[in-house]
Amino acid sequence: MISYCTKCLLPDTKPDLSFDEEGVCNACTNFANREEVNWEKRREELDTILARYRKTDESYWDCVVPVSGGKDSTFQVIKMLELGMNPLCVTATTCDLSDVGRENIENIKRLGVDLMEFSPNPNVRAKLNRIGITQVGDIAWPEHVGIFTIPVRAACQYKIPLIVWGENSQHEYGGPAAAVESNTLDRRWLEEFGGLLGMRVSDLVGQEGIKKKDLLPYVYPTDEELSSAGITGLFLGHYIPWDGYSNALLAQAYGFKTLTHTAEGSIVNYENLDNHQHGIHDYFKFLKFGFARATDIASLHIRRGRITREQGLDLVKRHDGKFPLSYMEKPLEDILDKIDMTVEEFTRICDKFTNKKIFEKDARGQLIKDRKGNLTKVNYDNP
Repeated sequence: MISYCTKCLLPDTKPDLSFDEEGVCNACTNFANREEVNWEKRREELDTILARYRKTDESYWDCVVPVSGGKDSTFQVIKMLELGMNPLCVTATTCDLSDVGRENIENIKRLGVDLMEFSPNPNVRAKLNRIGITQVGDIAWPEHVGIFTIPVRAACQYKIPLIVWGENSQHEYGGPAAAVESNTLDRRWLEEFGGLLGMRVSDLVGQEGIKKKDLLPYVYPTDEELSSAGITGLFLGHYIPWDGYSNALLAQAYGFKTLTHTAEGSIVNYENLDNHQHGIHDYFKFLKFGFARATDIASLHIRRGRITREQGLDLVKRHDGKFPLSYMEKPLEDILDKIDMTVEEFTRICDKFTNKKIFEKDARGQLIKDRKGNLTKVNYDNP
């Protein structure tokens, strides 16, 4: 049986999540603790940090802002411009870029910033997608590594010491206390929470003909390189109360595009819009841990009082963990074709990574699936 937070909908199967004696998860506790934070003082701290890095003679970029074109990175750029910074925006091109994803990258440029887009070798990227899904159950493995390495490599290359990231995901979604309180993103954070899933970049040399030189975009700079450029990376969410929904509203006012419908496996239309592989990534999260994107978003809104826990549970039952027949209206067959994989092979890999203890099975111990391939959890809430 799965146990769930008594305030939101996060389950005890989520890695690094902990519960207090009343059954409340640390993500909810983190949010409640925001009331004790002196946000005015935090904002003053942010102003002091930015003043330290701002080029008063306008001779160079003041900071690097990693951007995907999504709601949060659009908000980060807007906020840096509001605070008088001259950012160099760095995009690590996503694996299977959608049309709306491209529109939103172009929209960031229109905000009035310099933007450098780095597109890793697509042939190598497809191999890494395939290795990721077959070996660690994450088709987005190279993307999750690249978004944390490519902007840092750019900062080192151009000797721009400040990198401005967005939220600390350990604070928003639950994680170890030390990581929750961190206001910086460094090598240790990347190795523990950056999506490596136990597979090191060096492990990939020799697989599918991949050479060391092919992996340069995914290698974090050395300590010597970081020290030489004086690199530090901060979480903007440590200094400003983070809220994805309000970020989305502000971003839309500045030209950010959303979908006209709710994204598959989600309950909103304003996030995870850039990559057609997102649906597969979220589905594997559901297979491994019994929750996915809909649970995450519903829990965020429950904490902020926008919906009740009961309403959130209904939304999760309707949308979470559905077999990814398509994502943003692109058929699964077409998505898998980019990594030379059939739906049949994909389904076998899904079964391999499914935590069979948390899904309904027949008398022979086989997973029960409906005609669309969907599984049913043994319990969707606490008994």
